[in-house]
Parts: sequence; structure tokens; C-alpha cells
Amino acid sequence: MASTSCFGQKEVVSQWNGWYMYFGNHRLTEKWGIHTEYQWRRSEIIKEWQQSLARVGVDYRVNNQIMVTGGYGYIISFPYGKQPIAHKFDEHRLWQQLILNHGSGRVYFNHRYRLEQRWLENIQSDGNGEAIRDEFTYLNRARYRLMVSIPLNNDTMEPNTLFASVYDEVFLGFGKNIALNVLDQNRLYGALGYQFSNAGNVQFGYLFHKVIKGDGVRMEDNHTLQLSVFYNIDFRKASN
Repeated sequence: MASTSCFGQKEVVSQWNGWYMYFGNHRLTEKWGIHTEYQWRRSEIIKEWQQSLARVGVDYRVNNQIMVTGGYGYIISFPYGKQPIAHKFDEHRLWQQLILNHGSGRVYFNHRYRLEQRWLENIQSDGNGEAIRDEFTYLNRARYRLMVSIPLNNDTMEPNTLFASVYDEVFLGFGKNIALNVLDQNRLYGALGYQFSNAGNVQFGYLFHKVIKGDGVRMEDNHTLQLSVFYNIDFRKASN
């Protein structure tokens, strides 16, 4: 399900993936909450592993429009596609983000600014194809995402609402150990969703995921189907 083309010195691979995801921001108090997330990322829609990604974090709501979060992520990356890595490897990640929400009429805007401190496991080969696990490489990355959501059958995002959502997110590496790909990734996404209650919604969409490898030559155009469930538990109500 992949084809390769060359533009000058660039080697671009086109392939299909599937991401199946859960997200939750759970209120503990008026200001504080916890973030939970798991992403089951598969190559060739669902056939093989691409990546396993789990995140947890602590949310602080400044007000109804502003929230800051800090947390930890554990990621396992697997060989996949036409430009595979040699061995699967682990990544430990700290992350901090600022989310700003605002609306204009029926349109909802969401800005997400995220910083990541990443420790990627170094994998060496013993010459016989076996992996030798070494120390970790440290990388910094900054991300910005603009998301726009529009309810379709209601004026607001209330229960029993169909909605459309689009976003674009850019990934930029900085600091030491950055190779020839300061622009690390870009993600362009569109989806249809259903807000089934005040607590949650489900979305099905398409992501055009551009990945630029460290050599600045090899690139992936990943056509990715996404199925996402968002469910936020309000423990303040549960304790009343």
C-alpha cells in the first residue's frame, strides 16, 4: 500500500496508517484535573504496529478559556512502511502545554502550544541483526496546533450534536542534537464528530501526516485514518 517517488534528492514515501485513540481531561476540583490518553497507531490501517503512545498529565484551568497541562509520555516506535527504522525503540517524554479556547458565532477555535523534552533510546546492531540497547538521545521540540470546530445540526456543541473539525499542527525541533529536519512534522486533519453527551464525543477523520527524517532527504506522506473517543469525567459531580 505504498509507493515511492524522488523529487531531486528527496525520497518521498506514500503509505496508509490507522490511529485509534482515547483522550480524557477529568475534573478533580474547580481548577485541577488529570489528563489521560492512549493512541494505538497501526501501519497499513490496522495490520502492523506503527507506534504505541500513552500520556498522563495534570491540568490547571486558569478560567473557562485557558488551561495549562504538564505531564509524561511513554512511546514505543516500531519498524513500519517503506522507510523503516532498524529496531523498535522506547521514548520517554516530558511535555507542557497551553490551550486557549474562544468562539465566534457557531465557530469554536482551539489553540494548543506544546513543548516536549524527549529521551529517545539509542539502538545499535551487533552485526548479526540483533539490537544492542544503549543510552538515550535528548531532543527538544515545539508544537503549535490550530483547530476549528463547527456544530452542524445545533447552534452550540451540546449533546446530540453533529460537528465538523479541522486542524493543522506544525512540529519544530530546536536545541542540541537536531539534525537536518528542524521542521520535523506537519499534520493536516479533517473529521466528522458526534457529541453524544456533555462528557464526550467520537470523531472519525483523515490526517495527512508529513514526516521529515533526520537526514532531510527521506520523507513520509502518511495518509492516516483516525477514530477518536473523547470522554471527560467530572469527579466533582461524582463526589456530591
